[in-house]
Amino acid sequence: MPLDTDHEHDHPSSTHSAPQPSQDSASLLKRLAGPSSGKAGLTKDQTGINRIIAEASKGSKFYENEKRKDKDLTEKISKILKERDEVLKDVDLQKVEAHVDRTISELESQRDLTQVIVHVDMDAFYANVELLHNPELKGKPFGVGRGVLTTASYEARKFGVRSGMAGFIAKKLCPDIILLPINFSRYSEMSDKVMAIFARYDPNMCPAGCDEGYLNITEYCAEHNITPEDCVQEMRRVVFEDTKLTVSAGIAPNRNKPNGQFCLTIESQAIVEFMRDLSIRKIPGIGRVSERLLESIGVLTCGDIFINRGVISLLDKHFGLRYLLQTYLGIASNVVKPHSREERKSIGAERTFNPIQDRELILDKLEEVAVELENDMTQGGWTGRTVTLKYKLDTYQVFTRAKSFDRWITKKEELFTTGKELLLPELPLTLRLIGLRVTKLKDLRAAADPEVGIKRFFNIADGSTRSPEKKRKKLALNENDEEEPQPFFLDENESDNMDRISGNDILRSRPPMSAPVQSPSHMLDALGGTKVSLKPKSTSSVSAQRSSNRVSLDQKAYSSEIAASEASEGARGEMNQVCPICNKTLQVDNQGLNAHIDFCLSRGAIREAQTEGAGGAGSAGKLPKSKSQNKEGLNWFMKDPGKGKPRSKGR
Repeated sequence: MPLDTDHEHDHPSSTHSAPQPSQDSASLLKRLAGPSSGKAGLTKDQTGINRIIAEASKGSKFYENEKRKDKDLTEKISKILKERDEVLKDVDLQKVEAHVDRTISELESQRDLTQVIVHVDMDAFYANVELLHNPELKGKPFGVGRGVLTTASYEARKFGVRSGMAGFIAKKLCPDIILLPINFSRYSEMSDKVMAIFARYDPNMCPAGCDEGYLNITEYCAEHNITPEDCVQEMRRVVFEDTKLTVSAGIAPNRNKPNGQFCLTIESQAIVEFMRDLSIRKIPGIGRVSERLLESIGVLTCGDIFINRGVISLLDKHFGLRYLLQTYLGIASNVVKPHSREERKSIGAERTFNPIQDRELILDKLEEVAVELENDMTQGGWTGRTVTLKYKLDTYQVFTRAKSFDRWITKKEELFTTGKELLLPELPLTLRLIGLRVTKLKDLRAAADPEVGIKRFFNIADGSTRSPEKKRKKLALNENDEEEPQPFFLDENESDNMDRISGNDILRSRPPMSAPVQSPSHMLDALGGTKVSLKPKSTSSVSAQRSSNRVSLDQKAYSSEIAASEASEGARGEMNQVCPICNKTLQVDNQGLNAHIDFCLSRGAIREAQTEGAGGAGSAGKLPKSKSQNKEGLNWFMKDPGKGKPRSKGR
C-alpha cells in the first residue's frame, strides 16, 4: 500500500539531520522486522509487532549482529549527509535540477507503451501447496520451515509472521502457529504445473522463482482478440481449475493480493500518477538498507525522487540517478524472455543448520553440500574453474574463501577437497551455514563458439553481419549502458536466511519493474546474488557501496576473476606480472595476462569509437554525463563564490 505522503518536502539539509546510533532506535526495530515486512496480509501498523520481535531477539547473537549493522549504516548515512551538505554549499541547485529535467525528458521520449506485461505471483505458494495435502490446516496459522520460515499462511501473517523469520520469533508472535517441514519435491512438482499453464500465454515467459514470473501477453491478446484483463482472468481461472491454487496478477505493477488482479491504464501520465505515492520500499530490489539510505535524503515515495532530483544527481555515486529517475517515471524493460544459459555466472549449494563447532560434523555438512553441487552441475551441464567456500558464523557474520584452477572442476571429490582446504585453516569455528559455489563456468551443452575475445566481453556474439563501423558504435553504446550505477539490488545478506528450493540459487529478478529500458546483464547478476566476495565481509559494508564502482560489466567480471586468482595462493602458474597497457600489477598466469591485455586494448578501441561517434556538430548538444561527479565535473553547476551566481564553464 502507498505510504502516507503528508510530509513536508523542505530542503533535505534542513529536515534530515545526521542520525544517531541507538540500541533501541526506530531503524534497528525496523531492521529486526526483516526483509519481508511489506508482505501482503500483514497488519498495517507493525510497531507493536516490531517491538515483540526486538524483545524476543534481544541478547541473541542475531540481535547483536543486526545492531552492529544498524550502527554501521547509521555512520555511513552520516557521511553521505555530510558530503551532501558540503556539495550544496557551492552548487546552483536549480541549474542541477534543470539538467536532470532534460534527462527526464530524454527518458520519457524512450518510453514504450506498445507491450502488455503481466507479473504473476502465486499466493503464499508453499503454504497453499501444503493445504492441498493437509486440508485440516485451513483457517489455522501455520508456516513452512522450522529454523527459518520460507512462507506463512495468511492467518499467521495477521500476527506479523512472515517469510525469512526465525521459528522461535514466529512462536513469540503467534504461540499457536504450526510449523511444517519443507517438502521441496512437492513444491517443485506443483511449480512445473503452474509454469506450464503460464507458458501457454507466453512461451518466452521469464520465471522469477518457483512461484512467479513475467509474461508478455501482447501477441496472445491480438491472436485471440481479447483484452489483457480478460486474458489474465482466464489464465488465473485455468491455474485454479488445474491446481486449486490461486494466483495474483498485475498488468503493469501488481498490488492486489491474495487472489487479486490489477490493471494499470497504459498511459504515461497514469503510470507516473500510480508511481508517485508508491512507497520506495515497494520497488523490487530496494530493501531495508536501500530504503533507509533513500529516506535519509528525503525519499520516502517514488514521487520524492523528483522532488529531490538535484540532490540525488549530486550524490549519483551513492544512489544511481538514472535508475531512480526510471523508477519515478515507471519506465522499465518490456523485453520478457527466459534467462539464457549464457547469463549464468555461478552455480552453488549451501546448508543452514543449528550452530555446530565439532570439526567432523562441519566436514560432514561440507561433504553433503559437495555431493549436491556435483549433482546439480552434472544435471545442468556445467563445469567451472573457481571454487568459493561460504560460511556463516553463529554470530551471523558471513565469510568467503576462493581458489582458482587451470582445469575444469565438477566432481564431488574435487569440490570437497577444495572446500576442506579453504576451511581447515579457519577452524575452530562455530558455524550455522556452509556452502560451495563454482564460478568461471563452462557450458558443456553449448557448441564450441569460434567467436571469442572482445565479443565475449561485450555480449554481442550474435552472428550478425554488421559493418565494422556499426559494430564499434554498438560496443560504445553497450559500454555506456553498463557503466550506469545500479545500486540497491538486494540488500546485504537479506537472502542469507532464506531456504532454497534447490541447491541452485533462484534468480528472483523482476525485469519489467527494476530493469532499465536497455537492461545491462549485470543487473541480473546483482539480483541473483551471483557475484561472490572473495574476502571476509566487513560488517560495515552495505549494498549501496557496490554502486560506487563505475566500471563496466566486463571490467567487473575480469576484476572478479583476478581477485579469485589472487585469493588462490595455491593456484598453479600464477605470478606478479605488469600489464604494458595500464601498468597494473596482476597476479595471473600468462593466459590471464593475455586476456587482460586484450581487454585493455579493446577498451581503448571502444573509447576511440565513442569519440568518433560523438564528434562533429551534433556532439555539442549532448548532455554532460551524470557520472562526472568529481570536483571538476561539478564546475558547470558551481556558483561564483563572490556573487552567489552560477559561473560559466570557463571556456
